[in-house]
Amino acid sequence: MKLFDLGGQWRVRKQGDIETIPATVPGCVHTDLLHAEKIEDPFYRDNETRQMWIGETDWIYSRTFTLDSSLLDHQHVLLQFLGLDTLATITINGSEIGKTDNQFRTWEFDVKPYLKAGENTIEILFANTMPVIQAEQRKRYLNLTGVGHHRIDGSNRIRKSQCNYGWDWGPMCVTAGIWRPIHLLAFNTGRIQDVYITQDHSQAGRVGLQIAVNLETKEASALKAKITVLHEGDLVCETEIDLSDQPNQSEAAAKASLTIEQPKLWWPNGLGEQPFYEVNVGLLQGEKVIDSTSKRIGLRTLVLDRHPDQWGESFQFVVNGKPFFAKGANWIPADTFVTRMTREHYEYLIKSAADAHFNMLRVWGGGIYEDDVFYELCDHYGICIWQDFMFACSGYAAHDDAFVANVKQEIAENVKRLRHHPCIALWCGNNELEHIHQMFLSDTPQPGFMTWDEYTYLFDGVIGGIAKQHDPERAYWPSSSHSPLGDRKDPNNPTCGDAHLWEVWHGRQPFEWYRTCEHRFNSEFGFQSFPEPQVVNSYTAPEDRNITSYIMEWHQRSQIGNDAIIQYMLSWCQLPTSFDMLLWLSQILQGMAMKYAVEHWRRSMPRGMGTLYWQMNDCWPVASWSSIDYYGNWKALHYMAQDFFAPLLISAVEDQEWGTVEVHVTNDLLHPVSGVIRWTLADTAGKILALNTLDHSNIAAGANTKVCLLDFADHLKEEGRRKLLVWLELLVDNEVVSQNLVYFIRPKHLELYDPELTAQIQMLPHGSFAVTINAKHPALWVWPEIEGVEATYSHRFFHLMPGKAVEVHVHPERAMSLQEFEQKLKLYSLIDTYHA
Repeated sequence: MKLFDLGGQWRVRKQGDIETIPATVPGCVHTDLLHAEKIEDPFYRDNETRQMWIGETDWIYSRTFTLDSSLLDHQHVLLQFLGLDTLATITINGSEIGKTDNQFRTWEFDVKPYLKAGENTIEILFANTMPVIQAEQRKRYLNLTGVGHHRIDGSNRIRKSQCNYGWDWGPMCVTAGIWRPIHLLAFNTGRIQDVYITQDHSQAGRVGLQIAVNLETKEASALKAKITVLHEGDLVCETEIDLSDQPNQSEAAAKASLTIEQPKLWWPNGLGEQPFYEVNVGLLQGEKVIDSTSKRIGLRTLVLDRHPDQWGESFQFVVNGKPFFAKGANWIPADTFVTRMTREHYEYLIKSAADAHFNMLRVWGGGIYEDDVFYELCDHYGICIWQDFMFACSGYAAHDDAFVANVKQEIAENVKRLRHHPCIALWCGNNELEHIHQMFLSDTPQPGFMTWDEYTYLFDGVIGGIAKQHDPERAYWPSSSHSPLGDRKDPNNPTCGDAHLWEVWHGRQPFEWYRTCEHRFNSEFGFQSFPEPQVVNSYTAPEDRNITSYIMEWHQRSQIGNDAIIQYMLSWCQLPTSFDMLLWLSQILQGMAMKYAVEHWRRSMPRGMGTLYWQMNDCWPVASWSSIDYYGNWKALHYMAQDFFAPLLISAVEDQEWGTVEVHVTNDLLHPVSGVIRWTLADTAGKILALNTLDHSNIAAGANTKVCLLDFADHLKEEGRRKLLVWLELLVDNEVVSQNLVYFIRPKHLELYDPELTAQIQMLPHGSFAVTINAKHPALWVWPEIEGVEATYSHRFFHLMPGKAVEVHVHPERAMSLQEFEQKLKLYSLIDTYHA
């Protein structure tokens, strides 16, 4: 086997033009134009509108390459594309060798007859997708959301990233290019096409591996396969398979069974370690290795458990026989131009998820099947993946045989590519086709709609069947949200399945509405905020910095967005006194909304067993539902998630009318915990009015426990609701592992004092600083800020009680002296949003 990499430097031009510009492969035309300074930053102000022509143009990528005869002496020479975006015609040395029409597939072409020793040329024409999708819509129109506001009509008619044509959090930047690696692959006798590894955990103290190696060969009798399994570099087990008894055919399968004694199991984040085993497969001709591949696996069982219970039917994930509460968020492409993503940026985001105690991400169905490195990192950090297939918020052409055939290949390829990853927990057919079925599905044929028969054929039959064929160990779920019992047209049935709960935000219900929800698994719900001032400044001019300006509304793709943020803000908070403080306050508001939801659903376990908020990340700088902005800054929500997703959580339900506080402790760990609950009633000046400490010797594993009911009716009568705060702490082994704050009135009416925040600063190694923050009076949602300097912070947006300092570690992106750091450090809290 010999590989010849065709990535690197290419040239690109408009079809019909002579002038070319440098291009990078993998890459896309937008980034090539940007690097050549042919366009301005697409994300600045409304440049996007003046760059729509890019997606309406045919582009030609080309390069020359030199081959020596040794590569051409192989029996087979294939041109292999791991990803083309999207309608491509490939030409080598003037001869057309093939066409492609699916961004999500791998494409291979036999090109030996077209190559020569010495210099060769390759050209790839990427056709403008607009005429094709418009022609398909004219044949039979299929509805999609957001047309005329944030999505281009017809984008559901092509197998390409749906959000590439816009979404209610993303721009309309229709890309083209060679977006994943390209190479020539030369071989003689045979090659390994695929390795499929299944696990048998039925015997205690051992795991059986069944390994199927699929080969492409016409001479199986001349080959053998050697399989080794290693753990941390040490050989665990091995075997060799003689293929001489295989019939001579274009495809052969080698199968082997191996046993791992005393296996080390893989666990999700927070439940245990993530050890790996390396399965190496070598294809041998005699003693010569002619091809090889390696798969890194984790030993575990990970299933979706649905069984009848007292509330209906469970929906819970079970790892290694242990049910666990799924905590996390939804993932979208992390850049509009996904080819800009680096391993370092992927790792930053996945580590940020793990640092906030996530154990699951849902890869949403309107983006892409992520790069291999994404899943490798999720394996490493213990982040389970709910994997949507790439269909979202649209009708699809189930009536078209060519479309369905294309989809079949797409699903098979991606399932086989990803199924060895221990992080993959579930395959899901689509996003929200059932949730908003009134827009896409009808019982009888109607213009714009799929029929339910067409829908079930595609998503239950075709896609579900292929997923089960190639990965029978994992569950398949046809849609999110989906109700498996009763009426399928009731997608948020609280007795079963998963739910998308948008009554807060889209429905304008108050945050308290979340506490009425009794759903089994909450896979989407969310609330928007603005990015921080430095990010907003990156895409606006000074005159744009009012949230009702044209540019600020351009960077808000939800039609109700800014209006909803302000409406809720006025319900909960005092009106901010500056543009910057409005941005910060929107983040606090977002965190409050999600805290109401998540804490309630964690208290509801085991009835509810999962909560994935919308959304974790952004693809450009924008107002959105994200908890981490496009540039990687944690919003207030992500900092708050560190607390409300903590393995041990103390939380409360206050009754403002009766003056009671019901205290709960939620334990996600696999073992019970002995803890101490400490509560303090204080006024808003910081004066302690009452306090107590309660031992709780057995906080049950994997459960929520109501620990006490506190009655403050007399204090409320005496002090009034505006002056009282209840501070809660959970201590384990004399260490505070969780804390919370209860108030009896919305924050806008609390009688807060200037907390008079102070800081002691210590310089740490590697350019970091320890900032110890104290308050004279209670301070709510405290956040330090290094003025004008990008930095990461260990914690922000926390509550501070007098006498209880909090240490925050700050790492500026550039080197700073202690003196400069002290000068630029600002300390803010809620009161600063409305007091100068």
